[in-house]
Amino acid sequence: MKTLLDCHKACKVKVLKLNTKGDLKQRLISFGIMKEATLEVLEHAPAKSTIEVKVGKMRIALRAQEAELIEVEKI
Repeated sequence: MKTLLDCHKACKVKVLKLNTKGDLKQRLISFGIMKEATLEVLEHAPAKSTIEVKVGKMRIALRAQEAELIEVEKI
């Protein structure tokens, strides 16, 4: 299982599964992060505490704990 946190800069991935429930899942879906969505990793914070991803034309910063819950595959 590969998560979004495992991806390197400039990596393009497809979301396979969100391993979360409730408010966090709804928040991710509202950003367009859902099954089959395509994401691009733009940047990692120096301590890998946050990750910046591009979803469509939108840029989103996710906490490492949140990125770890998103299963992806490289495309």
